[in-house]
Amino acid sequence: MMRANEYMIKGRVRFSEIDHTRRMTLPAIINYFQDSSIFQSESIGYGLAFLEEKKRAWVLSAWQIIISRYPQLGEEISVSTWASGFKGICGDRNFCMKDSQGSIIACANSLWVYMDVGKGRPAKPDAKEIESYGVSEPLEMDYAPRKIILPENMTEALPFPVCKYHIDTNEHVNNCQYIQMAKEVYEGDEPVRQVRAEYKKSAVYKDIIVPKTGREADRTVVELCSRDGQTFAAVEFKA
Repeated sequence: MMRANEYMIKGRVRFSEIDHTRRMTLPAIINYFQDSSIFQSESIGYGLAFLEEKKRAWVLSAWQIIISRYPQLGEEISVSTWASGFKGICGDRNFCMKDSQGSIIACANSLWVYMDVGKGRPAKPDAKEIESYGVSEPLEMDYAPRKIILPENMTEALPFPVCKYHIDTNEHVNNCQYIQMAKEVYEGDEPVRQVRAEYKKSAVYKDIIVPKTGREADRTVVELCSRDGQTFAAVEFKA
């Protein structure tokens, strides 16, 4: 049964969304989650055009994504999302991907910050906007902390530039692109079962990304930094 304020999209795993195993990629799962939240905002009248005119934006601060399995080519899926809480300038949002039998394939928790992009600082969303999204009960999942603790020993890898295809409508690197960048550095052989991302500073076109990698216990952390050592994002993978 759907929650009162849940928004759902349906799809089928496309060839463009799979890897050599014929299963959906991690970035494809994340893009479905991002798309569902954008579509919900568009459907209630608070989409990109509204935010651009008002000089506002919901900026992702942190992800926690858990993958039970990666769906196969042609498989029918549904993706749902809902706001699970608002407090001041912040909003919490859950996501869930299910198969045709209703079993959970992947789920996520996320924290967003409402920004005044004209002034470059956080702002409080209007009560009418919050009311339009509504709030539903949080998803039952094993919630991890927002902050990612870096391993003691981090090894620097080869730097690379931000390209045009990394950029989204806010003229910054897209949230999923950071995870794709980190995944290229991650050397694990087993499928990723959990990914966490903490976003700290927006990278823009032609910035140079300096990746640093650290491994300990059951996790690998990739820190994406600027040349002067500032952190753009930290991404944690667990197999």
